[in-house]
Amino acid sequence: MTESVVSAAPTATVRQVAELMRERNVGSVVLVDEAGTITGFVTDRDLALGALTDGRDPGDPVEAHASSPVVTAEPRMSVEEAAELMVRHGIRRLPVLDGERLTGIVTLDDLAVRTGDLELAQTRAERGHWRQP
Repeated sequence: MTESVVSAAPTATVRQVAELMRERNVGSVVLVDEAGTITGFVTDRDLALGALTDGRDPGDPVEAHASSPVVTAEPRMSVEEAAELMVRHGIRRLPVLDGERLTGIVTLDDLAVRTGDLELAQTRAERGHWRQP
């Protein structure tokens, strides 16, 4: 799990989130409202293939391009449970919540590298089973 999660308000603009991704060198941002609740998840792919190529205004709120509801994991979840959750939902990134608090993010690539099962990531990606996040 990576503990530093990049987040933004759901009201942030597409441009602001794209700039945040560039500055922080990340491919995804978790949208968190003022109460600290996760409201959505947006990836660089969401922005590149949706928000920015459909001729939409980059000043539009990013929440319109986010995936929701967000599938999440718990810190005590095993690697196998997290991987199975990703496979079941066809996702590559999994925000980690400790109760209601966002504490990290884990990616399928993280799990594949940590377990040495690189085939896990490669096989699913080749089959085109991935949705974003």
